[in-house]
Amino acid sequence: MMTRTQLAKLGLFDAKVPRYTSYPTAPHFAGGVGSAQFVEWIEAIPEHSDISLYLHVPFCRRLCWFCACRTQGTATGAPVAAYVETLQAELALLRAHLPRGVRLSRLHWGGGTPTLLTPDLIRALTASVREVADFAENAEFSVEIDPNEVDEARLDALVEGGLNRASIGVQDFNDAIQQVIGRIQGFDITRRTVDMIRERGVPSLNADILFGLPDQSRARITETVQKLLSLAPDRVALYGYAHVPWMAKRQQLIPSDALPTPEERLALFETARRLFVWDGYAEIGIDHFATQSDGLTIAQKTGRLRRNFQGYTDDTASVLIGLGASSISRFPQGYAQNAPATSAYTKAVREGRFAVSRGHVFTGEDKLRARLIEALMCDFRIRSDEICSTFGIGREALQAMFRKASSEFENLLEVTEDGLFVPREARPLTRMIARSFDAYDLSRAGHSSAI
Repeated sequence: MMTRTQLAKLGLFDAKVPRYTSYPTAPHFAGGVGSAQFVEWIEAIPEHSDISLYLHVPFCRRLCWFCACRTQGTATGAPVAAYVETLQAELALLRAHLPRGVRLSRLHWGGGTPTLLTPDLIRALTASVREVADFAENAEFSVEIDPNEVDEARLDALVEGGLNRASIGVQDFNDAIQQVIGRIQGFDITRRTVDMIRERGVPSLNADILFGLPDQSRARITETVQKLLSLAPDRVALYGYAHVPWMAKRQQLIPSDALPTPEERLALFETARRLFVWDGYAEIGIDHFATQSDGLTIAQKTGRLRRNFQGYTDDTASVLIGLGASSISRFPQGYAQNAPATSAYTKAVREGRFAVSRGHVFTGEDKLRARLIEALMCDFRIRSDEICSTFGIGREALQAMFRKASSEFENLLEVTEDGLFVPREARPLTRMIARSFDAYDLSRAGHSSAI
């Protein structure tokens, strides 16, 4: 890796850039996309094709202070049950417009805390999903599981519904850090949850941890990673904590003076990265790790690795439909996002229409630039032949884009007739390099640290 002095000179420790789980990024969505457009895009899906489906459950028993997701607390089950009824109604709307023979290649339940649902609600919701579309061959059904909010009965219901990938948020196992971020989840309860998942034959396990948390040190993140490795997850996401209290008010409870500096964040990431690599995990993109047999590793080796709102994926479906409050859908034509407020979302669906409130219709070079950025984020490489043949851009025009990007980074990038390549020592700069291909005004939104 480049020295810290070199990285500082190039602006890594000062830059605020998007995570690029979409292009353009969500702050650039506008009100020109609504329910009618959404219906048109659904009906344009080819018959007998595969799509992905995401269901958002925005409720939590408690609100973790570090989290910037759209969630709300609930002490009772009544709001959750009412929300599931709305999701079922939205699924029925989708079924009415979905072309014949469409199948699900991926089904993901996120949140919030999907495991707040009772076993009966889980079974009802999975039955409603199955009424919309059957699973494709080798389909994946994943659910975000909170070890503090799951038991054997709920896991049994999920497995009955086809769960074959479980995702557990860990964040950090250190007791002091858990207190500071408002997320109390001991190692023992996490291990018990993993044991229950494995006892039921669920073949794949994901885990998320964070670096850059308050009071985090290299010794503490080493201990967390070692404990996580003892659970043998198949896939790990090592995300940088994004401190954005102007967007997520609950983060104001986290003492900003206890946060590591950008230089310290990089050291924390490198410490964790080395531990995963030493344990035999493959590095996937900028912040994921996977076993050698995991789908992400295979996708990376075969050039099928992609990036979406959940991070890295091996799903190549061109359509991802998001249901639930604030969910985002991706179509070949553009993006559509549901109303973020649960009340507005519920009102729309109960009136018999989709709750889409904003989005973006792809224009001009959107698809070209989206693929350039995705290729960088996934493969650290852009192949000229692929881009020219897919998007019809001339080779010289593409080379000019590459040379311009490289010049912004002291020509550290490798630019050849074959394309552009980010050497390993420059990979901490990847999100910044991706930004150089972004044609939108980034001043419209406050993004997170580049590291």
